[in-house]
Amino acid sequence: METQGASVVITHHVLDGKETEYEKWLEQIVPLTKHSEGFIDHQIVRPIPHLTFIYTVIIRFDTIENLKKWMESDERKKLIEKANPLFRKNDNYKIRSGLDFLFETGNETKVPVRWKQFLVTWSAIYPLSLLIPLVLLPFLRFLKIPANHYSDGLMISGCIVFLMVFVVMPNYTKLIRKWLFK
Repeated sequence: METQGASVVITHHVLDGKETEYEKWLEQIVPLTKHSEGFIDHQIVRPIPHLTFIYTVIIRFDTIENLKKWMESDERKKLIEKANPLFRKNDNYKIRSGLDFLFETGNETKVPVRWKQFLVTWSAIYPLSLLIPLVLLPFLRFLKIPANHYSDGLMISGCIVFLMVFVVMPNYTKLIRKWLFK
């Protein structure tokens, strides 16, 4: 049994005008996902209204086995069939172990070796861990949010993870693709 976590990145290209129906569909599938064996957490990245149409859903499970069980379950298949009329393209997803999805460049099907993943992640997080507190903490104090070690840590780590997943890693991995996948 695999003990390392697993993530799935799902993209749904929703037809114009079908966003409300899709959101209602999410209200059905999300609770079922949360109650699946091994579920850890999920994140939904919604499109920018009137500009983009792609929903991205990231779901984490404790093992690849539990993630595959959910993704291949009859419950999920029935709900996907129900939502298919809302999609421009079919349900599209990729399963990765651990944080492998951070190293996805779009063209590569293989995953970099772990020591390279470690070095790249560390080299990206280190400058963010220095810069984000310098920018964020004065901003929080300006907004009159009192200093608190735990809430400050929560805000700082949330900003770092957001930037890592959506800004830094997609661009960084493209920049160092040759070395990373060598």
